[in-house]
This record gives sequence, structure tokens and C-alpha cells, in this order.
Amino acid sequence: MIPIDLLYFLIILSFSFLTGLELKTYKLSKQVQKPHFGSARTSTFIGILGFAFYKININLYILGYFSLTLLYAIHYYFKNQNLRTSILSFLVISLVYSFSGLLFTTKNIWSIAIIFVSIVFILNYKSHTKNIFSQINQNEIETFGKFILLSAVILPVLPKNPLPFIGISAFKIWLVVVIISAISYFSYIAQKFLFKNKSFLITGIFGGLYSSTATTVVLSKKAFSINAKDNVLSIINSSIILATSMMYLRLLVIAFIFNQNIFYKLLMPFLIFSLTGIIISFFLYKSNLNIEAPIDDRNPLELGTAFVFAILFVFMILITKFVTIHYGNLGLKILSFIVGFTDIDPFILSLITGKISININEIASAVIIAAGSNNILKALYSYIFSKKITFLASIFLIILGIITIIYGIII
Repeated sequence: MIPIDLLYFLIILSFSFLTGLELKTYKLSKQVQKPHFGSARTSTFIGILGFAFYKININLYILGYFSLTLLYAIHYYFKNQNLRTSILSFLVISLVYSFSGLLFTTKNIWSIAIIFVSIVFILNYKSHTKNIFSQINQNEIETFGKFILLSAVILPVLPKNPLPFIGISAFKIWLVVVIISAISYFSYIAQKFLFKNKSFLITGIFGGLYSSTATTVVLSKKAFSINAKDNVLSIINSSIILATSMMYLRLLVIAFIFNQNIFYKLLMPFLIFSLTGIIISFFLYKSNLNIEAPIDDRNPLELGTAFVFAILFVFMILITKFVTIHYGNLGLKILSFIVGFTDIDPFILSLITGKISININEIASAVIIAAGSNNILKALYSYIFSKKITFLASIFLIILGIITIIYGIII
């Protein structure tokens, strides 16, 4: 049986050496000229020093870090004379020095392993992250910061008691906005920054997860602007259909988050509708042409959009309650069909999160009908904005929309 202190020493020794080696490799790749603070040997000795000081006395361990900081401060002073101001080496060796305290405190090797992996990732992907951030404009960063403020600071302090007439708390209303915006935002980020190939296929997939209606409009306008013919037209038609296929999956995710009983009711029909669209899209996509596709460049975390969504969400709860009380299930089906020609997310969320006195089957039926009529709206958009060019996609969306509505009526 290996003594625990010896095991910890070997772990710290190994990770300290590997971290120093990684730092040295990074500096060589950046052609950093000597002198520089930190190498594989230096990093290893710092790890050993941290281990020894921690075992002797915690105060000595803390004093050791202050001494290390002082040494680097002197080194940094002379670096600064040569206009070299990076403190990356100091940050890395500080993490190496912390290995001992972290391992003895948590008694878990994974805590060090995670830090080591993070160091490797950050050092090696600096250039890639710089390229990504160079593409993000300042307004997007500010919008994201404001949204985080409202989500992390405002959300926890909102009252959780149900509001009069609505039956849902202010906390839950804003929580719905946060979650829906987050789903849209991650789809937007993936579409805009993570995939270098801005193909129509990528636009259809992630645009559909973000907003299938907006994606349909963007692609249809693109088809008209380039007067798409033959292979290019087949690609655009395919992408428009694929966007709607992704809409069904997006609605399933929303249902799973907020109401799993509704999710299981929608699972099979929505998977079938989505798979049908994906198969049709696959058969239409018969080209290897490398054509850059447009994307909807509006940031879904814009605060104005978030507040409008919250207002629409509350309005839909009120109108849905009114219709179900006075006109019953038939009135709800008619309302679902009409709402499908607008933004369906607030309506669907009002159904699956609101305190509405209707059963699960009626809610599922209303959601399906709304999705079907929304397909008809997208078919009209496709036909109008492309000036009839994407006629094939429009026909498919109408057929899929009618089938979806019929299914929603008869279940």
C-alpha cells in the first residue's frame, strides 16, 4: 500500500511537470525570447515547494506564495522595461503552486486534473478564441452582459407568489423568458461563430432551432436576390424544409423543460413530422456546391425582445384562460389555429406552464394545431419573399401544416 503523502507527492510532481512542459511548448510556439519566468523544471520545483510548505505549516505555505509573488514582481519590473507586460506565466505557476493545497483539501485528484486540462485548453486555443471574439461586435457583448444581470441578479429576487388572474408568479414568467432566450441564443452562437462553413444546411439546422419563421424569411429572400436556379434552388428548398423540421424538435425541448406530461404526448407525432421533413430535405439536397448562406444576424438576447416576449406570454395566458372558460375546447382549437400565424412560443408556453383548467390531451392538441398553422404561415412567407422561386418548399410546408392540424384536431 502506497502511503497517501507519497501518492499525493507523485500526483503533484507529475501535474506540475506536465503544466510546465505545456507552458514551455506554448512559449516556443509564440517565439517568446528569454528570459522568461517559468519552464518545465521551474514549474516542477514550484509544485514540490508547495507540497513541502503545505506539509510543514499552512502559514509557511501562504508565505511561500507571497514570496513567489514578490519574485515575479521583480522579474515583471525588468520585463516591463522591455515592453513585455504579459503575466500569463505567473498565473500558470500560481495554479501549479495551488495544486498541493487543493489536493490536500479536496483529497480528489480530479480537482487538479480539471485545472490542468483547463490550462492546456486555454493555452492551445488562444488563437481560436481570439478569432471568435473578433467576430462578435460590442453591442452583442453588452446585450449579453445586461441579460446575465437580469437573469442572475433580478430573477432570484422576483416574488414567487402567483399573480392575481394569471395564476403564475413573476419569477416563473421571467424564468420562462430566460430559458427560451437561452435556447435561441445558443443556437444563434453555434450558427454564427462555431461553424466556419456558413452553408445553407447549417442555416437550416441552427436557424430552425433559433426561429424557423425568421430563417424561412431569410432563405427565401436569398433565393430571390440570387435568382436561384437548379442545384442552388434545391439547396435552399431543402434548407427551408429543414428549418421547419428543427422547429418540431425545438418545441419538444421546450415541452420537456416545462411540462413532461405534454412532452410525452407530443414526442411521437413531432418526431415523425420532424423526421419526415429531414428525409425530404435530404433527398432535395443533391449538390456539393460551396455557397455561403445568409443568417439572421439579430441577437436573440436583445432586452427589448425579451420584455416583449414576457408581455406576450402574460397576454396569451389571459386570452387562453378567457377562451377556455367561455368557449371550451373548440374555442381553444380555433385560437390555436389563429395564433399559429404569429409567434407561437408565447402561446405554447402559456399552455404548458399556465394554470389553465384543461386536460393534457386538449393542451397537446392546441400545441399541435398551432405548430401546423405556423407551417402554413412559413409557406406563405417562402412563396411571397422568394417571388414564387421556392414554390416546392412552400408546397411541402402547406402539406405538412395541414397534416399537423388534422392530427391535432383528431387526437
